[in-house]
Amino acid sequence: MGGRHRTDELDDGYGSYNAPARRRRGGRSKVLVPLAGSVALAVLLGVAAFVIINRDPEGCSGDEVALRVTASPDIQPAVARVAERFNKAGHDIDGKCANVKVTKAASAKVAAGLSGSGGKIGAMDMWIPDSSLWVAGARVKNPDLPAPGKSVAQSPVVLVASGSMVPNLKKAFGEASWSGMISATNAANVDGPGRKVRVLALDPALNAAGLGALLAASGVATAAGIGQEQLVGAMKTLSGSTVKDQEALLSSLGVKGRRTPLGISSEQGIWAFNTTKKPEAPAVPLYPAEGTFNLDYPVVITTGDQEVRKVAEEFTKELGTDAARKDLYDQGFRTPDGKGGTAISETDGFQAKAPQALDMPDAKTVARMSQSWSRMNLGTRLVTLLDISGTMALPIPGTGLTRMQAISKIALEGMQLFPTSSEMGLWQFSTDLDGPGVDYLETVPVGPLTETVDGVLRRDLIRQKLATVQAKATGDTGLNDTLAAAYKMMKDTYKSDKINTILILTDGAGNDNPGGMTDQQIVRFLKKEFDPEKPVSIILIAYSPDAAGGKRQMDALAKATNGDAYVAKEILQIRKFFLDGMARRLCSPNC
Repeated sequence: MGGRHRTDELDDGYGSYNAPARRRRGGRSKVLVPLAGSVALAVLLGVAAFVIINRDPEGCSGDEVALRVTASPDIQPAVARVAERFNKAGHDIDGKCANVKVTKAASAKVAAGLSGSGGKIGAMDMWIPDSSLWVAGARVKNPDLPAPGKSVAQSPVVLVASGSMVPNLKKAFGEASWSGMISATNAANVDGPGRKVRVLALDPALNAAGLGALLAASGVATAAGIGQEQLVGAMKTLSGSTVKDQEALLSSLGVKGRRTPLGISSEQGIWAFNTTKKPEAPAVPLYPAEGTFNLDYPVVITTGDQEVRKVAEEFTKELGTDAARKDLYDQGFRTPDGKGGTAISETDGFQAKAPQALDMPDAKTVARMSQSWSRMNLGTRLVTLLDISGTMALPIPGTGLTRMQAISKIALEGMQLFPTSSEMGLWQFSTDLDGPGVDYLETVPVGPLTETVDGVLRRDLIRQKLATVQAKATGDTGLNDTLAAAYKMMKDTYKSDKINTILILTDGAGNDNPGGMTDQQIVRFLKKEFDPEKPVSIILIAYSPDAAGGKRQMDALAKATNGDAYVAKEILQIRKFFLDGMARRLCSPNC
């Protein structure tokens, strides 16, 4: 913007802001005629007359200078009350009357518009989002956007449960904490508290409380040395239980089920829900032991008009007055120093003392977390190549399972980590499966899991095939030709809105097919075919006592596509491997 901040002059993808024509104060010209006559009459009668023409009953005169304020929907009613009082007081700005109009708009939508990544937004001169996080994120894309200014209110991000569920929740979950939330959502720990607790999250892409919770949990996890796979597992679980609307989340907390619901919300949101909806069992805030982030409701003055800026600065001062603080207290907000009014301090379950505040992360950290969340929520498009060669019929000592049974169990368990919106397919490979020289068989073609194939849902069909598959007693391991064919298919049908992956499940990297591609040829083929603009990565998991011997070739295959290879010593490791593979989507294609 080259030093200009007037939002009605910006045209980088978000609305042209045309200031409304300034109106003269209604009725002023009509008053002058009778006043002139009255003064003349008074002079003629010899009566002393004092007529003040420069002040009207509202405290100012002259043209109107308008300030357009856009506020987060939760704080807009309180800000509108302050504006009403401010307008009635008649503030004179260089001989003109200030007039403040307050409208509401979701902070995420405004941030997207200001950053140039969203649609058009309404005309405004001053913005009060619910969190500086939105401003920080927008400024990464649009450095000309003004930095957040004074905070006008505060509301901590907390965990929340229905009052009727709190006793059971404490037994299963223990003390409210971000680390406990990670444990309850860790997809790699199927025997953890997640068996009894279901965490509902607010979408971080749309809600500052959801983003704040994710940042708080990530920071706590890093400080505690919690492994990356646990955090990825938590993010993956949360991505499948996000709720866009805070009110909908709070309403669902009282619904009984197999697991006790635990949510995330702003403290003020809980107060407002209990006050307006009056649920039979009120929602109760649970303050995380490690501390939390606060929604801070900063003032961002976006206008470049100096006259309008003066009104904005005056109105910002008004928002810090005792009268304004009472308006905010009455709506369940805390003041910027963390103090809460009677609405908070005298309500059961709420604590008068502000929880410990965590340090706000820098803009790059916020942007990185937002990007990670977006990539974690990209769709999945995956084809599994399942080894059914003769060695897969061999038993695995101490397990009571054959290699085939163990690998199939791994695949079935791995499928549970993917949402129903995924696209998947299944190929089997050995040698001569679909005629001489064709080492693979397309058992289930890649497509949506919810799509019907031969009268059966694709998800169910893949499960059936995995549960009943048999090793080919005389078959060798024709992996290389299979991989080349699968890679070409995935690249030719690449979908940019999804993470495109080839998953190989085998008992070791072998290629016992005379006349097929050699180990060196397949690596060269993959390096040539890999396209960073259309990345198709290979994840290879091997499970058998002999698997380690082929690790070098496995690594070469995976690394050629920025993928990874794993050798499992026990079935329980497989959960970690799948999550590690998911974590790669956060850095793909530059892992």
